Amino acid sequence: MSSSDRSQAVGVKGTYEVRTFGCQMNVHDSERMAGLLENAGYVPAPKGAEAADVVVFNTCAVRENADNRLYGNLGQLAPKKAARPGMQIAVGGCLAQKDRDTIVKKAPWVDVVFGTHNVGKLPVLLERARVQEEAQVEIADSLEAFPSTLPTRRESAYAAWVSVSVGCNNTCTFCIVPQLRGKEKDRRPGDILAEIEALVDEGVSEITLLGQNVNAYGSDIGDSEAFSKLLRACGRIEGLERVRFTSPHPRDFTDDVIAAMAETPNVMPQLHMPLQSGSSRVLKAMRRSYRQERYLGIIEKVRAAIPEAALSTDIIVGFPGETEADFEETLHVVREARFAQAFTFQYSKRPGTPAAEMDGQIPKAVVQERYERLVALQEEISWEENKRQVGRTLELMVAEGEGRKDDVTQRLSGRAPDSRLVHFTRPQEPVRPGDVVTVEVTYAAPHHLLAEGGPLAVRRTRAGDAWERRTTAPDPAPQEGQGVMLGLPTVGVPAPLPAATGGCGTH
Repeated sequence: MSSSDRSQAVGVKGTYEVRTFGCQMNVHDSERMAGLLENAGYVPAPKGAEAADVVVFNTCAVRENADNRLYGNLGQLAPKKAARPGMQIAVGGCLAQKDRDTIVKKAPWVDVVFGTHNVGKLPVLLERARVQEEAQVEIADSLEAFPSTLPTRRESAYAAWVSVSVGCNNTCTFCIVPQLRGKEKDRRPGDILAEIEALVDEGVSEITLLGQNVNAYGSDIGDSEAFSKLLRACGRIEGLERVRFTSPHPRDFTDDVIAAMAETPNVMPQLHMPLQSGSSRVLKAMRRSYRQERYLGIIEKVRAAIPEAALSTDIIVGFPGETEADFEETLHVVREARFAQAFTFQYSKRPGTPAAEMDGQIPKAVVQERYERLVALQEEISWEENKRQVGRTLELMVAEGEGRKDDVTQRLSGRAPDSRLVHFTRPQEPVRPGDVVTVEVTYAAPHHLLAEGGPLAVRRTRAGDAWERRTTAPDPAPQEGQGVMLGLPTVGVPAPLPAATGGCGTH
């Protein structure tokens, strides 16, 4: 069925596409936007379609060139919109929250601008723009409804994001997120666990607890051990095989969380904890409330409690005022921590942040040279750490879309408990995303492992059943009365759908 045919189907208002930029929080928000649009009577645009009836940009404001990227994309859509009466374009997310009226001034063909706090208004604003024939700009300055109360169209049938909080109480000098996401607001533990249980009932077997500073969970509800209690509660949910969380802040990483990780079998031996810099002097300038010794102390405790844990991090190179000695301190921490993976970034100015106005901005050539040295060191360590996996027997959760060459190599791909990516020989029997295979690692590369010779065992799972149901069932037709007009959208706990994988790497 073509895009136009789908648009004319009974009860269908049109097709939609959501384009997501930025962090996992944005990915999760995009699932909400998709759920709202489907609840309002839209259907996903077919892959490869020239253009959808509604295109939504969920934007990021973290990188310096985020606005250039947005306006470049909007410019490409302008002629398509001019040639397609009734097509609508909406811009949401962090850049929309920051720039507000500027977007419509620069791109007057945009129909709707909405912020991070009022995602739930998207269908209403689209309908209002259609009826009134003028752009609708509505930016709330505080959260209107916790995102998890909104309908959701999850991208994965076997793995799901579950938000535990939104917002951030930190004041890092390089980060604009607290200005755009607001102060931290925690969900009630019972609401979180109820959502997880509903997802597991639908076949989800892996969840990732999500927050800007996920282990600060509890500060808003007055319980300093709330996050460790939440991890332990997840361990009591029957059918939930894997629990992960991102991204924790070293300031809030307490011994009770380490104990909960070590003692809860379905909490995976994986930790992503942003470092940003190994220099205590630079960390102070960043307003990071820990120093090198504190960070390495957490790593030591985690390794003592969970020897097989794989650690990953975020690092910024070239922060204003960073000296060669400061950079050497970062290299020292990388050598000591022996990260399995590091997401490395060259510092770029974030308009509106204190760091953008600091003295001592580092020349681009210096930043590039340091960045290349850091990447080379981390590549060496990643490869050495992966080589230590050769000969190990691992249980993998089969993944969808993780191996770009799987069709050519006749392999499948999956994630080990510590989240390492493993490509394995396709077995004779059918294996579905969400199923679990047992393999022996035979080869290591810096960014992946190979298990040649086929799985030692295959376990079909409820998660695989859920994937199969989703991929073989026809798209459900919108129910009568789902369309949203000028009133408020329906708000409430949606019937949970199988879910997607995937905060901001600046925390």
